Amino acid sequence: MMKMFLMISFLIPLCFLKNWMIMISSIFLFFFIFMNMNMMTLFFSSLSYGFMMDILSSTLIYLTFWILILMIMASYKVLDGNMPSNFMLVLVFLLFFLILSFSTSNIFMFYMFFESSLIPTLLLIFGWGYQPERLSSGFYLLFYTLFGSLPLLLSIFYIYNISFTMTYSLMLIYYNFYLYLGLILAFLIKMPMIFFHFWLPKAHVEAPISGSMILAGILLKLGGYGLMRVFSFLKGNYLMNNTFVISLSLFGMMMIGFICLFQVDMKSLIAYSSVSHMSMVICGIFTLNYLGMLGALILMIGHGLCSSGLFCLANILYDRSNSRSFYFNKGLITLMPSLSFFWFMFCANNMASPPSLNLLGEIMIINSLMSWNNYTFIFLFFGSFLSCCYSIYLYSNTQHGSLYSGLKGFYSVNVREYMLLFLHWLPLNFLILKIDIFLIWL
Repeated sequence: MMKMFLMISFLIPLCFLKNWMIMISSIFLFFFIFMNMNMMTLFFSSLSYGFMMDILSSTLIYLTFWILILMIMASYKVLDGNMPSNFMLVLVFLLFFLILSFSTSNIFMFYMFFESSLIPTLLLIFGWGYQPERLSSGFYLLFYTLFGSLPLLLSIFYIYNISFTMTYSLMLIYYNFYLYLGLILAFLIKMPMIFFHFWLPKAHVEAPISGSMILAGILLKLGGYGLMRVFSFLKGNYLMNNTFVISLSLFGMMMIGFICLFQVDMKSLIAYSSVSHMSMVICGIFTLNYLGMLGALILMIGHGLCSSGLFCLANILYDRSNSRSFYFNKGLITLMPSLSFFWFMFCANNMASPPSLNLLGEIMIINSLMSWNNYTFIFLFFGSFLSCCYSIYLYSNTQHGSLYSGLKGFYSVNVREYMLLFLHWLPLNFLILKIDIFLIWL
């Protein structure tokens, strides 16, 4: 693991070359070296200096590399003008903190890197966001996250006083309601759970395309990763408390589906759909059974690719029309028929159609929830049905209807943008052929 961190540190001088192709090629190279260096095994491997790998951390690290490469491809306008070397530097530090978060075996170091990843994200929103409201959205992100972080820090100190270690595999903590609440609250806010989700649509709408991609693709997954690690060492009878969280998330999944149908902003609709999908992930993790945990991991990876791709599509339209509103972006199938194919594919994947990872993850989570309680099918039915409704609403509103008369300066989609969308779509639909790498986890 330390070899990998030293290799990534060599990306820092490359930031000042201001050449996005060199940067993408270097990260691609490190990505493939990293894949070849680390075997995806059931047990902790590559142990060194408090860092380790297992299937959960390695899959999320691969996702981090992939999304970061695509972020650089999507941010071509930033790299062409507004402080490109500073932008690259922020992305490299973000990559560094995220890989450290996913690979550490110490819960205090995880907390430290978990919070550190907030700083580059804020810099992305403040430095390269669109409207002046980006300041308030950044403060929302900061204070919502910090609200849950202090109880988590106190819980970690309490764990150290009881078990004299902070290593995941050596800790054994028995149930205590306040400890349970302190450990899960920060991660539920990060995911986010319903009623703690208000920071997410604001942050997405004001963030640049790279900020939206990293928020949807990776930062929401930090919450799920943290919950899975916490439940690996927390022992005791806390299923009654899990019942409350699952019930709230099922209700939230249904209500957010209705909220999506009222949106007039493309990015806002995609951001709210992320809350709906993450509610299903929370339900899968809190059932604490094999199918639920596995489905949550697969859905997190599928959602990271699908949601990031949808934000890229929304940004491609925003670059041309200077608006994210459905009222201005209509009838685009006549202007960009090739792009309409990608809109269809990503909207279909967003509603969990085969052969996407979203479908496999949702089937597993639905199985685990139905085995937990039969009555969950009512909320699952409405959540899945509304997911289909808002995905069709997003596609039909942008592709059909009469063209806005002010769209005079439209230009066609270039190869870079097609490649960006294709690299989102390919793993999302083809990883399902190699799903046995996930099945040996747990």
